[in-house]
Amino acid sequence: MWLAPSPAVLRSPLIQEYVSSDRRRWEMGEVKHILLAKFKDGISQQQIDDLIKGYANLVNHIEPMKSFKWGKDVSIENLHQGFTHVFESTFETVEGIATYISHPVHVEFATRFLDHLDKVLVVDFKPTAVDP
Repeated sequence: MWLAPSPAVLRSPLIQEYVSSDRRRWEMGEVKHILLAKFKDGISQQQIDDLIKGYANLVNHIEPMKSFKWGKDVSIENLHQGFTHVFESTFETVEGIATYISHPVHVEFATRFLDHLDKVLVVDFKPTAVDP
């Protein structure tokens, strides 16, 4: 049986900070930057690993970039259209993505990264929660 937390727990500073930071994130308009990629044939796994590490390292150099995640396609639907890798970056605002795109560290990395891709698709979106 699940018991609801007491009002005292819900008023605790830790819970209030969590709720407040979550609210601020949504008010600022969190934006996801999704890049789908297919690496060129002949690119070694070591080269791919190095490029992924370079991509992940952008979060340490470009302030508006808040997080980075990646993964390989594991779908059984076979609708990937040849894309093999997915990269997700999180930004607080659309303006943050504009800053990221024009940042010299990103420009240098993107030039090298894109040179190793056979296909690429980029989508930026603001996540929207749906109440069940």
